[in-house]
Amino acid sequence: MRVVVIGSGIVGAGAAYHLSRRGVAVTVVDGGFPGEATQAGAGIVCPWVDHPEDDDWYRLTREGARHYPGLVEELGEDIGYAKVGALLVAEDPVDLEPVRALLRRRHAGAPEMGEVVDVPTPVELFPPLSDTLSALLVPGAARVNGRQVRDALLAAAVARGAEIRTGTATLTSDGQVLLHPTDDETGGTVASRASSPAVTPGGTASVPEAGGSAAAGTASQRVTHPGTERAETERREAAGPAAGRPGADGAAAARVGAAEPAHGRPGGTGPEAAGPGGAGTEGERAASGRRDAGGGSWRQSAPDASSAPTMPGVCKTPTGEGVPLEADRVIVAAGAWTGEVCRPLGVELPVFPRRGQILHATLEGVDTAWWPIILPRQGPYLLGFPDSRVVVGATVEDVGFAPRVTVGGLDEVIAAGLRVAPGLASATVSETRVGLRPVYAPGPALIGPVTDRVVVATGLSAYGLTAGPFTGEIAAALVLGERPPIDITPYLPPRSS
Repeated sequence: MRVVVIGSGIVGAGAAYHLSRRGVAVTVVDGGFPGEATQAGAGIVCPWVDHPEDDDWYRLTREGARHYPGLVEELGEDIGYAKVGALLVAEDPVDLEPVRALLRRRHAGAPEMGEVVDVPTPVELFPPLSDTLSALLVPGAARVNGRQVRDALLAAAVARGAEIRTGTATLTSDGQVLLHPTDDETGGTVASRASSPAVTPGGTASVPEAGGSAAAGTASQRVTHPGTERAETERREAAGPAAGRPGADGAAAARVGAAEPAHGRPGGTGPEAAGPGGAGTEGERAASGRRDAGGGSWRQSAPDASSAPTMPGVCKTPTGEGVPLEADRVIVAAGAWTGEVCRPLGVELPVFPRRGQILHATLEGVDTAWWPIILPRQGPYLLGFPDSRVVVGATVEDVGFAPRVTVGGLDEVIAAGLRVAPGLASATVSETRVGLRPVYAPGPALIGPVTDRVVVATGLSAYGLTAGPFTGEIAAALVLGERPPIDITPYLPPRSS
């Protein structure tokens, strides 16, 4: 059997890895478009605190977290995975009671979360924190480096004979794959995939590749705005006036270039109230819109069940007629671009991009490698990495395919982060990242066949690094005609007519 995987983000890489282990001939179409979520994700693996009223979402993320220890053992290399624990923090200890009850209820079915305990002085575990905070410690929580995981999965697949092609992948109406060259590529073959350089503040820089998109290419675009990733907290913004449907011809090659709309609520017209920091730029405002402490997820709202906001058009028709890629089955793991890829099949998939901006800061001479993840009930998350690095995020913006940093976004992240961890005021801003999280408007993730030949796997929203490799395993099982490791009924897409 030959399988083409469209998209080389963490889901596509996971699918390629699991297929290659079974001896399947795999071709991965790799993209070079800004905005790939995998490149920018913070890497929090702590599913037990989220989706208290959505068992389908929780089941997928819980199993995704369980998938990691075995994957680390199989890959046999450092993929940036470490169980560092998570501190759930709040100014008022009463605000911790709903999540304490949730964790108590879920513990029997997820003992891997560890024994949850009170931490009266969380500043001892994460020194920059405000000394006014109370906390619960979830010791089983882990952090992971999404770039390292994706690269390790692809490298292992290539070692077993998988091929990675560069170019723009499109589908025909019967599910055949055509590979087109990008503007600056020839659709060649590559043996491995190197991570794109991160974006640093000040000046022109390369933007992370969009391996999670259908479009593929190895050369990073040059832009005049530094890019950052905003992982999703519990605030949402909606797109403003539509700027046209992108790519009605089904082409999935996305380029930065469309103007961003002013933010407004879904179905609304005006800008939302300013969120943390109160700043905005180019008509953008950070929406507060967080749920009350007693409801919703601890750090992330589930995708809105209403229809997806219309996004500004930024797709570009691929050049040339395209070269057919031989395939018995196809997996579309194209992130926010999945709907465009699948449109020629006659199926409408309301998947849209949700932008997130994240800040990386350095505390010179401080060992941050084993600091726990910080998850406030409201506000930013923070987590430490090796090299004296602390990640602070994030914003949540429905602004279409516009993977770039804004002044208002950075202001929001910095102001909110300093309220939780004022000790970061003297840290050096070392990097910003941007990612377009794929959100499936009607519900949780989107996993399953759309035709007899094409399977889609996307819509993981803020949980791509938690559930991505596991979702890739599900997609691999489906194209092989095997029973997937969990019941996928809640995630099934509409079938092509």
